[in-house]
Order: sequence, then C-alpha cells, then structure tokens
Amino acid sequence: MNESGALDGTGLLVARIQASDGNSSLQLSSQLPVFAINPWDVMLCISGTIIACENAIVVAIIFYTPNLRTPMFVLIGSLATADLLAGVGLILNFVFQYVIQSETISLITVGFLVASFTASVSSLLAITVDRYLSLYNALTYYSEKTVLCIHLMLIVTWGVSLCLGLLPVLGWNCLDDYSSCSIVRPLTKSNLTLLSASFFLVFIIMLHLYIKICKIVCRHAHQIALQQHFLTASHYVATKKGVSTLAIILGTFGASWLPFAIYCVVGDIDYPSVYTYATLLPATYNSMINPIIYAYRNQEIQRAMWVLFCGCFQSKVSFRSRSPSDV
Repeated sequence: MNESGALDGTGLLVARIQASDGNSSLQLSSQLPVFAINPWDVMLCISGTIIACENAIVVAIIFYTPNLRTPMFVLIGSLATADLLAGVGLILNFVFQYVIQSETISLITVGFLVASFTASVSSLLAITVDRYLSLYNALTYYSEKTVLCIHLMLIVTWGVSLCLGLLPVLGWNCLDDYSSCSIVRPLTKSNLTLLSASFFLVFIIMLHLYIKICKIVCRHAHQIALQQHFLTASHYVATKKGVSTLAIILGTFGASWLPFAIYCVVGDIDYPSVYTYATLLPATYNSMINPIIYAYRNQEIQRAMWVLFCGCFQSKVSFRSRSPSDV
C-alpha cells in the first residue's frame, strides 16, 4: 500500500471512531499528532540552512571585494549563488510543506530547487572548463576572449537552469496524472529522466576534462624538472598533490550526486519514500562542501574574510592574481 492509501485508511478509521464514540476521537488525537513532521524533512531543512549560511558568506566576500572580480572568482561566485539559492529552496520547501500546503506553491518550490541545483552543477562544469583553459591556453588566458567565454558560460548556465526550473511550473508535472509521477512529486518520470541524463552528461564531460588536466599538470611538472636537469622529490610530491586534489573534487561530486541520479532513473513512485530521502540528502551535501573546496581554501578569499569581518590588516592586505589551477 502506498502512502496516499495509508492516509485514506487513517481518515476512514477516524471517521468510524467519531461516529461510534466522540470521546474516543480525542484519545486518538492525543496519541497521533495532527502535524507529524518527517525527520528526513527536518534534516533537509538543517542541511539547507547550513548551505545558505556558508554560501552567503562567499557571495558577500566576492561582492564587497573589488579585487575578486577575475573570471575565476566570478565563476566561484556563480557557484556560491546557486548553492545559496538551493539552501534557501530547501528551507522554503520545509516551511511551505508544513505551513502552507498548496499545489501551486509546491510547483514553484520544486521548480526553484530544480533551477538552483542545475545552476550549481552547471557552475561546477564551468569552473572545470575554466581550469582546463587556464592550463591549455596559459599564454592567452588573461585576455578579453577569456572574459567573453566566461560570460557566455554564465549566460548558458543560468539560462538552461531557469528553463529547466520553469518546466514543471509551465505544465510538465503529474498533478493530474499520478501514474506519471516520479520519485520526486510533482515531477514526471520523463522530466526527472531528462535531469538525470543531463547530470550524467555533465559528469562525463568533467571526468574527461579532469583527466586532461591531470595529464597537462604531470607534463608541465616533468618539463620543469627536466629543465633543472634532475627529478627532485618535490616534483613527485607536487604532481601527486595536484592529482589527489582533482580526484577529491571529482570524487566528492560523484559520490554526492550519482546515487540520487541513478535512483531517479530506476526508482518508482510506489517505492518507499525513505529511498528518495536517503539518496537526496547526500546530494545536498555537495552544495555544503563546494564553498570549502572552491572558496575557503583560497588565500585571497581568506584575506578578504579578515578584511570584511574583522577589519584587520587592511593596509597590509595584498592580492595576487592567480590562475584557476591554483584553486
């Protein structure tokens, strides 16, 4: 029996008890609270709160620091903005689910979450492309052509995300046909399959680019070592550190999103909802980890945090233009 059937059965039981004995209904209501809150929804709300707070700091730092306006930091700001909106969406989803129950609001909230998480994943892809370009075209990276390329990637990222988020609101939903619903109601199976396929495509492209980045990093490190006429231990340490960092970035992204993306394809609306929550919650952790990997580890952002929140050493703070490969 699915959850809607269970709810209908509970309502019928309450009606029979009220018809037979008015006092019994009071006893039942005292044992079963009317507004039972799902612990999974609470965890998603807590996750959204942490995500919103973390990324709000990153957005504030980049916005109020004029020196952090290079293409690299613009992309990091785009990622932080997308994750910030995703965190706010998780909070709003919890509030509207238990305070204002409306199909229209449900559609808007789901569309908002789809657009936010799509923008987050797309921004990660844009950052990967930027890192690749900074290594592959190192001599011409700091040019107007690169700035134009970054702006085009941002336009495509947010344009596609907005379109995918509007699809459920504009009618691609299962409110009128329960059999077409996916594991994430009110999204249809075909809609969720499209989103999953898009994620798999992004993941494959990122994997391909990071493999190319690893090859370029290893080749550059080897060439530098040969120019010094010997291979030092620091050469192997630097190469190993660079490859490990890229593996952690891609591994974190895959471990967070792959379980949910796979379950979106193989799951069914009649499956227990705990499976959906168990795969969706780790996906939100990616937005929680992103500011740590891409922002807080950066020295320029660390210095800007001191200036913004503490006002310390303002006259001594110096910014150095860095390549995305250093982040």
